[in-house]
Amino acid sequence: MSKKKKITLWTLLVLLLLGAGGAYWGWRTYLQPNVDLQGKRSEFIFVRTGWTMDELVDMLEEKQLIKDRKSFEQAAAIKKFTVPKPGRYRIEDGMSNRKLVNMLQAGLQEPVQFTFTGLRTKAELVRRVGRKLEADSSALLFMLNDNTFLSRYGFNSATVMTMFIPSTYEFYWNTSAEEFIERMAKEYKAFWTEERKAKAKAAGLTQSQVVILASIVQAEQTTYNDEKPVIAGLYINRLRKRMALQSDPTLIYAIGDFSIRRVLNSDKEIDSPYNTYKHAGLPPGPINIPEISSIEAVLNYKKSDYLYMCARYGSGRHAFTSDYNVHMANAKAYREALDKANINR
Repeated sequence: MSKKKKITLWTLLVLLLLGAGGAYWGWRTYLQPNVDLQGKRSEFIFVRTGWTMDELVDMLEEKQLIKDRKSFEQAAAIKKFTVPKPGRYRIEDGMSNRKLVNMLQAGLQEPVQFTFTGLRTKAELVRRVGRKLEADSSALLFMLNDNTFLSRYGFNSATVMTMFIPSTYEFYWNTSAEEFIERMAKEYKAFWTEERKAKAKAAGLTQSQVVILASIVQAEQTTYNDEKPVIAGLYINRLRKRMALQSDPTLIYAIGDFSIRRVLNSDKEIDSPYNTYKHAGLPPGPINIPEISSIEAVLNYKKSDYLYMCARYGSGRHAFTSDYNVHMANAKAYREALDKANINR
């Protein structure tokens, strides 16, 4: 074999080896499974706002989600992936670096399902948001108490909780505190259709007042929705007659102890704008975030001459009347039932 042929063969052999090596390197860097979830099919990772690539890779390595850090970093470098996009990402077992980098680089995160019901205070709402979203809890609480900030939405620190309409919403995990409030303001505007606005006006209430009253209705009746329009109508009657609402749940809210089962006469002396025994009219804000059924109960309240109501112990329902003496007899029976059950607080 001539020298020239030998050189050609050696050149071809070297090229083949280089090609094979390059193909192996490319397979190991891009296509080889690098995500190991140790038996789980998928898992969510959370990339925080402002993270560097090192912080992202550190998290993947510390949680033992990737087998080979170096190959991931090489794949990211080749794809020019240098700035992580914050979000909640679903990674799958056996994912290659190529798939993982492409997903993170494109910001292909999955939204969070956010539901809130049964909340009473701003602190409870902030905690619920903090468990679901990246939004800074302290920033959100500050905004909920900042009258200047809230004025752009038409609320103040007392009425702002009327803006939140309970439902299930989709958010991206990296939603900020301000973005959360902005979204809730849009949902509020969408909820208040022209028909609902007209019903509120006919009842002599503003939108916030409807929700405030609904929160009281909600606290009075948590089980039987059919009673809610009756309770709403009773309170509207009292408002129109300028009678104090005398709602026990507003006292419990003012005290701040939601375990109370029996309101005492001494509680009625508490100095609070939420004391509807001392202060006529509606309290300055809602005592919970009422369900839509309670809001609709106010908008579609049942007309009656009822002015008084009293819980029927053990039934979950109420006795309604327009006669004060009948009401006092109902109240006496209720107190006696509480005494018999040894419920003193």
